[in-house]
Amino acid sequence: MNKSACFIFLLFLGYSHVTAQSALTCRISTDKGPIIVELYPDKAPKTVANFLQYVAIGAYDVSSFFRVCTPGNEADRTIKIQVIQGGNVPEEQLLPPIPIETTRSTGILHKNGVISMARLGPDTAQSSFFICIGDQPELDYGGQRHPDGLGFAAFGKVVEGMDVVKQIQDMENRDQYLLEPVLIHGIKKLTP
Repeated sequence: MNKSACFIFLLFLGYSHVTAQSALTCRISTDKGPIIVELYPDKAPKTVANFLQYVAIGAYDVSSFFRVCTPGNEADRTIKIQVIQGGNVPEEQLLPPIPIETTRSTGILHKNGVISMARLGPDTAQSSFFICIGDQPELDYGGQRHPDGLGFAAFGKVVEGMDVVKQIQDMENRDQYLLEPVLIHGIKKLTP
């Protein structure tokens, strides 16, 4: 293969990679500004499909970021984490719970900016999600944040807007719940 053909081939591969990624990028519009997230359906297909189903029916358009976890407001927990949580949709719009896609199976670890599903027990995640601030290994499979050790289902990452995430984290809260929740005006796919 000559140098020109090799260059064109590499350019095509790079373009294909960028196009595939941009097709699964969403904008979370909030009172504090936009947060752009990239989703990973090839690694966490059930979790991404669930999130996009809520996006498609407009359920997140009437939700908010309502909870923040910081080392300072988790006095009752031995395992401290830093996240903001949102996606509290009306009960009539809740979809059936989904099976957990653990970090052991997906390989998506809870690093700074990762978006993941909130849950109570195994296979109970529905609409609520959180965004990590800093690396949070205790949320991964085998971590100690959840007693069952399964961790949480990470499915994407913030690619723009971590300043907005941190601004929400710094807002006044009582027992982890924001005194003034930050409205989510909608979550939209940026490309079809």
